[in-house]
Amino acid sequence: MAGAAQLELWHAEKVATQAVVGAAPNGLRYTAWGDTHITDADLERLVGAVPVALAPALSRRAYYFVPLAIADTGETMIAPGYTVELGDRAICHRNASFGATDAVFISTRLVEDRFGLAFEFFINVAHNFVEAAGVPESFASLAWSQSEAGVRGETSQDAWEARRRAQDSRSSSKGIDERSRSNFFEAAFSDALAIYMLSLAVDFDYHDLREREYPLLAAPALAERLRHVASLFPVNAGYEFQVLYRRKG
Repeated sequence: MAGAAQLELWHAEKVATQAVVGAAPNGLRYTAWGDTHITDADLERLVGAVPVALAPALSRRAYYFVPLAIADTGETMIAPGYTVELGDRAICHRNASFGATDAVFISTRLVEDRFGLAFEFFINVAHNFVEAAGVPESFASLAWSQSEAGVRGETSQDAWEARRRAQDSRSSSKGIDERSRSNFFEAAFSDALAIYMLSLAVDFDYHDLREREYPLLAAPALAERLRHVASLFPVNAGYEFQVLYRRKG
């Protein structure tokens, strides 16, 4: 295995000048650079899962799949390959801007499976979409109605905490904390959009998404959110959306 000293870190902007960014059929701009350990076919399948209806809001974005994006430098640095030492210094993704392009550098070598890489990519896409286009009002209404009905759990720690703060504020003299409620809508929608895209690209168990100690959103409530997202952003040709409550066999 090559040692860390044998791998020269590259400035993100230098990577951007070397890597040729192409457009997928759905309009998403992306490229791979370095020893990513991803086949072209797998990467095309992953990127192709992003619904075409999302692409206009992501027109400024370019997604760079790289071995490692380094976390402990003031500048955005990229490793062309993997070593244990560089892996310890890496982060899941880093952002950078080059003129009119907002670049997202996604580390492919920090995860051991397609599931982890796919979710990292899709949660970035979802957050980028929300940043550009906001949360659909219809989804916000659905998520808040579930919250008001006391539906168990949430889709992430951020969504859970923001929802709790918004609900707790109802009893204050100032009424609902609108910032917390807005944060809840953004987190819940980003989560639902990412989970929806993940379901198009990878066969996975919903409970695999839980990372920390918070109760996961009840499965029927999640299914309702995902079906709503699917109605807003239909699947591309060659992909299929299904919600299965119990695996066969």
